[in-house]
Amino acid sequence: MNQRINFVLVLFILFSAVLIYRLFYLQIQQGEFYLALAKGQRTSFQEIKGDRGKIFFDDKNGALYPVAINKDFTYVFICPKEIVDKEATAEFLAEKLSLEKKNLIELENKDSLFEIVVDTVEEKTAEEIKGQKIKGVYLGIRKARFYPYETMASKILGFVDVDSDGNYGIEGYYNDVLKGLEGFSKEERGMGGKIIFFDVESFKPSDAGVDLITTIDYNIQYQAEKILEKYKTKTESESGLIIVLDPQNGEIKAMANTPNFNPNSYFKEEMKIFQNDSVQKIFEPGSIFKPFTMAAGLDLGKVKPDTKYVDNGILKFKGGIIYNYSNRTYGEQTMANVLEKSINTGAVFVQQTIGEKNFIDYFKKYGFEESTNIDLVGEVFSKNKYLETGRDINLATAAFGQGVELTPIQMAQGFSALINGGTLWKPHIVKKVIDQSGKEKVLEPEIKKSEVIKKETSEKLVEMLVSVVENGFGKKARVSGHYIGGKTGTAQVAWSALGFDKAGYSEKTVQSFIGFFPAYNPQFLILVKLDNPKTRTAEYSAIPAFHELAEYIINYYQIAPEY
Repeated sequence: MNQRINFVLVLFILFSAVLIYRLFYLQIQQGEFYLALAKGQRTSFQEIKGDRGKIFFDDKNGALYPVAINKDFTYVFICPKEIVDKEATAEFLAEKLSLEKKNLIELENKDSLFEIVVDTVEEKTAEEIKGQKIKGVYLGIRKARFYPYETMASKILGFVDVDSDGNYGIEGYYNDVLKGLEGFSKEERGMGGKIIFFDVESFKPSDAGVDLITTIDYNIQYQAEKILEKYKTKTESESGLIIVLDPQNGEIKAMANTPNFNPNSYFKEEMKIFQNDSVQKIFEPGSIFKPFTMAAGLDLGKVKPDTKYVDNGILKFKGGIIYNYSNRTYGEQTMANVLEKSINTGAVFVQQTIGEKNFIDYFKKYGFEESTNIDLVGEVFSKNKYLETGRDINLATAAFGQGVELTPIQMAQGFSALINGGTLWKPHIVKKVIDQSGKEKVLEPEIKKSEVIKKETSEKLVEMLVSVVENGFGKKARVSGHYIGGKTGTAQVAWSALGFDKAGYSEKTVQSFIGFFPAYNPQFLILVKLDNPKTRTAEYSAIPAFHELAEYIINYYQIAPEY
């Protein structure tokens, strides 16, 4: 008996020694390691994203229209390991969410604790799912970008992706200030995941992004898109755009494009739809470029509005022959007639009169070999280096807008300088920034060049462009009681622009009209561009669209009649 007792006692002593050593090892020798491990398991750092800043349009009275905001969306998720009856659960969710039952069963069979079923669900459907109280099926709330006007101005705005980053348009250009600064919180959780400690000292709050007030007038943008879509359909154009800006300060009042997309569901679209042709696509402008050639001649004193030349309807060069539209011959004409009747040979006459160097110098002064630096993502431009090859045919065709490459925003910026007295303003979309404290910062308009042409030159050119509308091919742009100035353009599209490795021009055309009013104190400039309409010239496509929008703006701003 004593031996048995001693044996048990020895075992007990050995066991106690092992236990004491183990406790010594864990608590003393490795204590700090396991303490840190325990803290790591119960301590978490939660990332806190600041609310993204909102984007607003306004109107003539200063009323604000929220066009990009943040909204709470309800989503449905499941915990596969908690679902009891997978067949019945899949059948119920398939019916309520219009999903494939087999796909839901695959989701339920995953070895995970969290799977999103749909990222957005209607409130009524959410209530029905919640009311069933199905184990393993849950509703969550997520905050995401929302565009209440859907397709309207989509190519101005861009979109925000699943990583909360802005893409294209304003969202992309101003992403860093819109998204704000991220913060974090330190929490410790006990049994069941409940928070038992919140470290106030370690808490770093997030900062919301700034709000942006744009130059876009909601009502003009709405009308521009409506009119553009109407004439795209009416003329069977492939695409089109309208730019409206204030030539006195570069503010963009509208920038309509067709086709558009819905930024709320950007992921359903192909990437090419996101391109804003106003700033991301070059084109050969055709006859709307002639005023730039004429302005250079006037500014240098080489021609006057009444300077005469004789048009024989044809000009021969090494490398090509130049004709007027429809092979017309006009005989003796003035420089004013050249713009009124859009005479190609007349534009070449001015270019040859001022010479190669002067022509290229003015081309650069208008800003046509550099970006406008508009505050939108992805602006492109052409260096137009082939103008400096010295080939007479290249310079001659450039005089009437063929063989030169510009973006619509470059054209609008340059044309503004022609009619506002010679100042080249930087075009811009955002005019005011408001931080989270409500402090406002006004973004002042920026002058790029103060005297592209002389004020006297601008005044002469305005008179000539008013005559284009009163007496020339621009008659359909007239608005009763108001002086309108402008120029038509019908340009052929080069094969190379269509992706063909082929010289020369296709049968496709770009038809455009650029006009302004009130003519002698211009406050609005409108560029209408339609790609390959089924009409013969811009007189029957772009000009009627211009007229309709100009008439709306005149009535909207209650611009007093001039005669």
